[in-house]
Amino acid sequence: MRTEPVTEDVAGVETIRQAFPALRRVHEGRPIAYFDGPGGTQVPQVVVDAVADYLLNHNANTHWEYPTSYETDAALLAARAALADFLGGQPEEIVFGNNMTTLTFHLSRALGRAWGAGDEIVVTELDHHANVDTWRALEKDRGVTIRLVRLRPETGTLDASDLAAAITPRTKLLAIGAASNALGTINDVRAVADRAHAVGALVFVDAVHHAAHELVDVAAFDADFLACSAYKFYGPHVGILWGRRALLDGLDVPRLVPADEAAPERLETGTLNHEGIVGAGAAVDFLASLGIAGGGRRERLRHVITELHARSQALFERLWNGLRAIPGVTTYGPPPDAPRTSTVSFVVAGHDANSVARALAREAVFVSSGDFYATTVAHRLGHGPDGLVRAGCAAYTTADEVDRLLAAVRAIA
Repeated sequence: MRTEPVTEDVAGVETIRQAFPALRRVHEGRPIAYFDGPGGTQVPQVVVDAVADYLLNHNANTHWEYPTSYETDAALLAARAALADFLGGQPEEIVFGNNMTTLTFHLSRALGRAWGAGDEIVVTELDHHANVDTWRALEKDRGVTIRLVRLRPETGTLDASDLAAAITPRTKLLAIGAASNALGTINDVRAVADRAHAVGALVFVDAVHHAAHELVDVAAFDADFLACSAYKFYGPHVGILWGRRALLDGLDVPRLVPADEAAPERLETGTLNHEGIVGAGAAVDFLASLGIAGGGRRERLRHVITELHARSQALFERLWNGLRAIPGVTTYGPPPDAPRTSTVSFVVAGHDANSVARALAREAVFVSSGDFYATTVAHRLGHGPDGLVRAGCAAYTTADEVDRLLAAVRAIA
């Protein structure tokens, strides 16, 4: 099973691991195996250094007439350029905020000002509630109708016929996740975006989970808006919203009168987390630096992320097959040969998810437990109150760590 690169122009896993100080931590006498990446990855030293350098040497507010303010302006522009390359957009289309949820609420309020009774928004049961409840709030605020697309629990995929029926001439927006943070399912965003655009609807894509596993391409998705979070791809806790420039310029966004009227700053309320934004840009540059081959940053990202995804899929196959071979363990989501990320949710018969996570932690294997804000998914799978155990492979995951996880689950089962 391949866990090293196909080519030698992407750093190997041991080289990558050296970049992450957290991997040197020991718990219960053993090095920690971090499988909690779907809830937030570890951070490389270069990202920490970028944050520290900004705070120690350039810290200021923006658009004032002295050197550290000039430097802050330049640092934020550089971060916008990095995230634009990461998503396939333009720097002036990159909006920063606290997190994806806050940005999506902000966008929903702006869009909702133009909608009312008779207008419809399509959301799905597969999604994180940041991409459901943010839009559902407009039921109360504006009187719009929410159409909920069903999940097929047996496959971990959306019901295609239900999705087709949900999109009608009354649809104003389709809100869909590029990948499920609970099950790893990768959706065919372009196919549903084409259907939504055919009736004149906008398309909002939650790429929080997807961005850590496959290169985001807003043009290939034909998205109108897309959101992600840097802490899922080795950066700090910062949210990113991409939007088509013409749409950003025309949004009736809640804003202060003195604030900048031009996009993207017109959507950024108050003083931002400058150091976090700098760190987000550094995370993109870290990923690009793992490729030795030349070319622009976007092309290096494409090459690196494609290779890292292939490695993690090989590890995931080992993890999936190993879990399914343990009596009493049930896994959820598409199989390894289906479009998916390297994230699996599972349960162990006779043990609630939190107790499994605690037992694994005693073996220095860190996993998430609960419903991961994909509450509807957990309920549809029959595990609402108890939740699920979730494990995901990251750029620093090794085959030995997968085997440690399997051995620990086997002991619990």
